[in-house]
Amino acid sequence: MLLLVLGTAAGGGIPQWNCACPGCSGARADPRRRRRHASLAVRTDDGRWYVVNATPDIGDQIDGRPELRPGPGTRDTPLAGIVLTDAELDHTLGIARLREADGLQVVSTAPVRQALLDRLHLGDVLAPYTSMTWRELPRRGAEPLDRDTPGLRITGIPVSGKRPRYAADAPEDDAWVVALRLYDPGSGATALYAPALAAWPDSFDRAAAEADCVIVDGTFWDDEEPRRTGISERTATGMGHLPIEGPGGTAERLARLSARCLYTHLNNTNPLVDPAAPQHKTLARLGLEVANDGTVIEL
Repeated sequence: MLLLVLGTAAGGGIPQWNCACPGCSGARADPRRRRRHASLAVRTDDGRWYVVNATPDIGDQIDGRPELRPGPGTRDTPLAGIVLTDAELDHTLGIARLREADGLQVVSTAPVRQALLDRLHLGDVLAPYTSMTWRELPRRGAEPLDRDTPGLRITGIPVSGKRPRYAADAPEDDAWVVALRLYDPGSGATALYAPALAAWPDSFDRAAAEADCVIVDGTFWDDEEPRRTGISERTATGMGHLPIEGPGGTAERLARLSARCLYTHLNNTNPLVDPAAPQHKTLARLGLEVANDGTVIEL
C-alpha cells in the first residue's frame, strides 16, 4: 500500500488568505512552512490513484506529484476517482476543479452525496462539463477501492454526525463524517485516515488498534485554542475536533497504539505549524509525528 500525503492544513490552508496570525505570517515569511489543505492519495494494485478529499488545492496537489501527473497520452490520467470523508467545503470544492475529466467517480456516504447534489447542486453545475458516477462508501465490511482491480479495500467508519454549515438543517446521520479504513489483503497492512474526528467511538478505537498507520485530526493543540486565539467562541470539541493535548485528547490515546501515528489537518492557530515549537518534542516523546505535505508512507 502506498500513500501520498498531499496536504496537511485545515480549512483555509496555511497561510490563510485573510489571516495575519503568527502561523500564517510565519508561513508567508518562510515558504517551507506552507501547508495545503489536508488530502491523501492512495495507489491501487494496477497503479491508478484515488484522492481522499478534493480540496481547493487539488490542481496543485496533483501537479506537485509526478505519480499523479497526466501522460503518456495527452489526456491520460492516473486519477481514478475521489473518496470523501465528509461534505465540508474544504474537502469538496476541488471536485469542480476536475470538470475537464472525461468522467468523475466519487465515493461517499449517502448524506454526503445528498448534500453535494441537493445543497450545492454539484451534479447540475458539472453536468455540462463531465459525467459523475457516485458509489456508496461501505460502513460495514469492506469493498475494493477500485472495483475493476481486486485488492485494496475500503470501509468508512462513522465518527461524527456534524453537518456542514450549508446543510445544517439536513437530516441527522452518524455518517456525515467518517474515518477511512484502507486494507491491503496482499500484505495484510491497514491504514486509518481521519482528518476530522469529533469523537473516538468504539468502532474507531478497534480500527486504530488493528492499524499499521493512523493519520488523524490534529486541528487544535488543546480544547481552548479556538477561544484563546479569538477565532471562535466554541472550544475545539465544540467545533467538531478532538484536541491533541489534555484529558480525552488524542495524544494519550494514540501513544498506546503500536501503529505509526501522524497528525494532519492542522489549523493555522495550532503551534505545531511552527517547526520550532516545543510541542513537537512533546509528541516525539510519545512516539507521535506531524505529517508534512509530501510525506510518503509505504505499508
